[in-house]
Amino acid sequence: MAIRNIRTDGNPVLREVCKEVPEVTDSIRRVLDDMLETMYDKNGVGLAAPQIGIPKRMAVIDDREGHIFKLVNPVITESAGEQISDEGCLSVPGYAGKCKRPMFVKVKALNENGEEISFEASGYLAVICCHEFDHLDGILYKDKAVEFGRTDK
Repeated sequence: MAIRNIRTDGNPVLREVCKEVPEVTDSIRRVLDDMLETMYDKNGVGLAAPQIGIPKRMAVIDDREGHIFKLVNPVITESAGEQISDEGCLSVPGYAGKCKRPMFVKVKALNENGEEISFEASGYLAVICCHEFDHLDGILYKDKAVEFGRTDK
């Protein structure tokens, strides 16, 4: 495993709509492992592949409450409710904001073994899923923020 460089706001890869992964291979599994290690190194709770310069539909998540996911081609198939979430992003350092997100989402994806999985997420985990999956469509949380500003004044 290796720690990868995180791309920051202004890097064009962060605005790309990512391509689907046709097959989960050993190479894809290595990237997912690197993403998880990179996320932990930066004290994050989620990381999407474009944040390390790879425009593919992959994300890793650890909500620090026992839910750890390595996701390939994730999609939200259902959502409900609304919450205002405090958010930051490893690709937008020095800033924070508040976003409207669903209170509940249902996710379908492939896991690191190429098996189809689905799970339900609510509260904080739903926020993380929405935030990371937005990255896969070239959307940064600041684009949706109802409040946004510097944290390092």
